[in-house]
Amino acid sequence: MRSHLLSVLGYIVATFVTQAISHFVIFAQHYATLAYLRAETNFPLGFTTMIIQGSVLSYVFANSRFAGGSRMDAVRFAWLFGAFGVSYAALGEAAKYNVPSIPSWIAVEVGVGFVQYTLFGILLGLAHGVKKL
Repeated sequence: MRSHLLSVLGYIVATFVTQAISHFVIFAQHYATLAYLRAETNFPLGFTTMIIQGSVLSYVFANSRFAGGSRMDAVRFAWLFGAFGVSYAALGEAAKYNVPSIPSWIAVEVGVGFVQYTLFGILLGLAHGVKKL
């Protein structure tokens, strides 16, 4: 249970840190051009989403062939699920919404997603007590 809770916390930290810095600091102008974003972020919904996603990822990791491997296996696991989630944010949203520049949108979403899921993979490995690099 401790590993699971630490994994969920790790997902929240990795997601909140990377996405908050991306949306509100580094790429604030990029996101400000989007007409469909709320003026005020609904943080309770965002945290609920992170808790659900972190719980699912922790459960799947613990029951996967990646568990018990190396920290790099935990990072690979995170990248695999990151590719699933980030593909929607990078490609699906660019296809549906009127983003200012599709190449710029894809680059930002893929780059931030890569950082987010790499950080999560490291924290996931630590939460599950993975000792090997």
